[in-house]
Amino acid sequence: MILTFTLVGILLIGVLGFVGRRKPVADLAEWTVGGRRFGALTMWFLQAGEVFTTFTFLGMAGLAFSGGVAAMYALPYVPIAYVVLFFLAKRLWTMGKDRGYLTQGDFLEDRYSSRALGTVSAVLGVVFVLPYLQLQITGLGLIVRLVTGDSASGTLSMVTGSVLIVAFVLWAGLRGVAATSYFKDGIMLVALVVLIIAVPTHFAGGIPAVFHKIEQLHPEKLIVHSGANDHVWFVTSMLVSAIGVGLMTLPHSWPALMSARDPKVLRRNYTWMPVYELCLLLPMLIGFAAIIVVPKGSDPNGVLLTLSKDALPGWVTGIVVVAATATAMVPAAGILIGISSLVARNIVRVRSGRKQFWINHGTVVLASTLALVLGIFRPDLLANLLLLTYSGSVQLAPANLLGFLRRVPVGKVPVFAGLIAGELVVIWLTFVDTHFAGTVNVGLIGLGVNVVVLALAAAVQRQVSPKEAV
Repeated sequence: MILTFTLVGILLIGVLGFVGRRKPVADLAEWTVGGRRFGALTMWFLQAGEVFTTFTFLGMAGLAFSGGVAAMYALPYVPIAYVVLFFLAKRLWTMGKDRGYLTQGDFLEDRYSSRALGTVSAVLGVVFVLPYLQLQITGLGLIVRLVTGDSASGTLSMVTGSVLIVAFVLWAGLRGVAATSYFKDGIMLVALVVLIIAVPTHFAGGIPAVFHKIEQLHPEKLIVHSGANDHVWFVTSMLVSAIGVGLMTLPHSWPALMSARDPKVLRRNYTWMPVYELCLLLPMLIGFAAIIVVPKGSDPNGVLLTLSKDALPGWVTGIVVVAATATAMVPAAGILIGISSLVARNIVRVRSGRKQFWINHGTVVLASTLALVLGIFRPDLLANLLLLTYSGSVQLAPANLLGFLRRVPVGKVPVFAGLIAGELVVIWLTFVDTHFAGTVNVGLIGLGVNVVVLALAAAVQRQVSPKEAV
């Protein structure tokens, strides 16, 4: 029954994606940013839904199960980032409209008059976000495998989901993602509300009882204590995440922002979206319930679905699984648009608009196929690169921030120097000297080095050639 529900849900998401296209897609701008015509409601679901991915739905519950209240680092960083974006959105949207930006690479290339910077930033964006795409595809299979106990069913769901994602993304572009976002957020909220009522009631008698039991049996879960998820980890991870989201360092966030009808739509959304993001608390509460039920050492990513199976009838669990599936498929579609647009606009450079369109579509097929194949046969291959998704992409924050100014105060050379220095530090601390940083988020250390090198290089450039420093 659950597998049937899941497959029907996957097909429904695919159909909604196809329906999102209203007329033939004329060019890459129409495909990537929906012709810059999205209104407030569409933008709400498109942008607010970016936060709710497989990691949010399953991972937040898992992090609360394994790390306790340390999982709540995710609650403040999104509202903080939206406060920043409230002030930046008008400036960025206006520049994008006037200068034709579709990607982060377009923005950096134009602001610093450097094709090389546009290309390098695009390559970094693809490298850092591709593992995030694989995470969504792999998560799709994990969801089904956890509830059916059958790895073959998980693989079938991954293949079916991937084919449908590629199909509706190629057909409808960002409009397809927007159409599926309505369904995704709607069914996800229904599933979370059902879970937040049923799971604590079934296992403990209610939410207050869950925390009373945790206080008696596992009081250490109710404080941020020493260890892997200590105070330093909490604060630095929150800062890196807030900076990354607030300064638009993740490439797949650009098409959504650029698709707005006008800046008023964006500012209205950024006023209210922090309230909506409090929904992140709901899967965390399921994770807290798991602390008193699920044996220590169990797979954290599976606790939400495990409790769902035990507390709910099979058909209701099927709805929860469809919701979890949607949190994998819809973000994956958005990530594909971000990756393919970077490749077509900033990496493989062709003059013909038609050829650019074909390169874009070919990248969609290639990237999704790569993510699917690795998800099935080598799910661990890109796992380490996933560690760089946020800490690596946040190194673009100084370049973005300076580019937002009316007059860019530094040239491309200092920005390049800082970016490369920051990335090297992050890579070194992630893969080589893994104990040096302790529990400090390595992205923050890299960002500090990035800013210092950028400032020093800018000072040297002004001394050497003051007329060319800007």
